[in-house]
Amino acid sequence: MKKLINEFLKGIVRENPTFVLALGLCPTLAVSVTLTNGVGMGIAATFVLLGSNVIIALIKGSIPERIMIPCYIVVIATFVTITEMVMKAYSPALDRALGIYVPLIVVNCIVLGRAEAYASKNSVSNSFFDGLGMGVGFTLALILISAIREFLGAGTLFGHALIKGFEPALVLGMPPGALLVIGLLLGFFNMLKNRKA
Repeated sequence: MKKLINEFLKGIVRENPTFVLALGLCPTLAVSVTLTNGVGMGIAATFVLLGSNVIIALIKGSIPERIMIPCYIVVIATFVTITEMVMKAYSPALDRALGIYVPLIVVNCIVLGRAEAYASKNSVSNSFFDGLGMGVGFTLALILISAIREFLGAGTLFGHALIKGFEPALVLGMPPGALLVIGLLLGFFNMLKNRKA
């Protein structure tokens, strides 16, 4: 049980996809304008990571080596399609806000990397907790970045104004603001890591 908990925590802290491995930055930069978008993208990516990791861990022994990657992509694409269909049915506004970035989860290096590097070599339970940890780590990173950008860039959280008379820094709502926030957070987490070492 301790090993499974370590697999889960690894994705949140030691191997956080965004702040440690610097993976999945394209959707992070694009969708982190609002907290709603960040949470939605994080949940979508977590669902795809969990489902694809478990299925790939289950079928890994029956796939010939020369067609492994195409099979992984088909499995991932299936979960992305399910995610997109559910989002269109139950949250069309979020689906429109996330746009092309939900279908692009198929080629997201976090998902494909975990399938190839981890799920294809480990048990179903380990792969489940690895996918859950990576998904939660990605979601927490998106929440942090989105909250900073929405609050400082628009003066709101989840679309609700928090402070009357607050003058937002509009640049944080634009693409350069995303780069600035992510760069500062990466620097901050690297400084903490170096101080701990």
